[in-house]
Amino acid sequence: MLDIQFIRDNTDKVKKSTAAKQLDPSLVDMLLKLDEKRRKLLGEIEVVRAKKNKFASEKNIEEGKKIKEELKVLEPELQKLEDEYRQASLLIPNPAADDVKEGKDESENEVIRKWGEPKKFDFEPKDHLALGEALGIIDVERAAKVSGARFGYLKADAALLEFSLVNFAMETLVKEGFVPVVPPVLIKKESMQGMGYLEHGGEENMYVLDKDGLILVGTSEQSLGPMHQGEILEGLPKRYAGFSPCFRRESGSYGKDTRGILRVHQFGKVEMFSFTKPEESDKEHEYLLSLEEKLFQALNIPYQVIKMCSGDLGAPAARKYDLEAWMPGQGKYREVTSTSTCTDFQARRLNIKYKDGDKTGYVHMLNGTAFAIGRTIIAIMENNQQKDGSIVVPEVLRRWVGKDKISF
Repeated sequence: MLDIQFIRDNTDKVKKSTAAKQLDPSLVDMLLKLDEKRRKLLGEIEVVRAKKNKFASEKNIEEGKKIKEELKVLEPELQKLEDEYRQASLLIPNPAADDVKEGKDESENEVIRKWGEPKKFDFEPKDHLALGEALGIIDVERAAKVSGARFGYLKADAALLEFSLVNFAMETLVKEGFVPVVPPVLIKKESMQGMGYLEHGGEENMYVLDKDGLILVGTSEQSLGPMHQGEILEGLPKRYAGFSPCFRRESGSYGKDTRGILRVHQFGKVEMFSFTKPEESDKEHEYLLSLEEKLFQALNIPYQVIKMCSGDLGAPAARKYDLEAWMPGQGKYREVTSTSTCTDFQARRLNIKYKDGDKTGYVHMLNGTAFAIGRTIIAIMENNQQKDGSIVVPEVLRRWVGKDKISF
């Protein structure tokens, strides 16, 4: 949510930034019309209330009754207008940061750097599903019988790989000062709305439990962010590392994306989340990205860092980086992590502020993936496969997996 005074003072800028995110700039006009009507009606009500107080002090009962009846009409009208105004305000996206390139979609994203060289195999590399089925560690056929399409069983050494990635991420992040958290995976609609993910069709990719009014999280950031709603924080930054299962409908995906465990309805994820002061948020964003790179460098997985253009940002983010790992089975880089700064956009919705001496304001909120477990396992399997179908375990994970190679 943006400050309404900022929108009033910078209408053209906000309309332009809304269009840059491929949304209708007339949303801004609609909000300002509601704002004008709301302020006008509020002024009328204040005048009537002042009269009511005057006649009450003068003990003019008849006039007081007339004014009371007038307020019975005006106050519900104001409440209706306030509701419409709030809903309209929630539709305005967070403007992209000044350093973000304007572009229409992912085709205009920028590769800002690469790390590592894709391995050259002296055999035809297999994809993760062919490897996993041969080794008996990934089973999507039985998962389909039990749960339907786009689910998978991780078995034996694949399950150990998942636990080892969680342990490695948590060990690394705790040393960096992050507080480990296992958050709820069901949150209220109001909490999801506070994070800015319900508007503009966001609910279509979520599992919503209509009976209870709860939503299964698609990433643990969605339950970490609202944790401090309505609070005033001190001693920033506050950093959390959350691990949870995540759930997504993944509607609209097709082809190779639906093969194996690349794009599934349920997966594990370790997520970083930071609450910072505004003047520290850009530095924090680069810090989260550096941690993502550190983790993948430790796994020795080649990757490239992508900076998203405005049209591929989504409503809450002001800036976003994706880290794409090389996947030999597909012969291309695929997204494995992302990190976003949402500035004070989510904090205003959730009413999360900070206090620093005499200074107060809204915090800035940032998120970043440490490991999306399934996709990281894919990258490990495909990059470390051997000619005989075995898989070399990254050295940093061996103490948890208990072996240096997954073999027949």
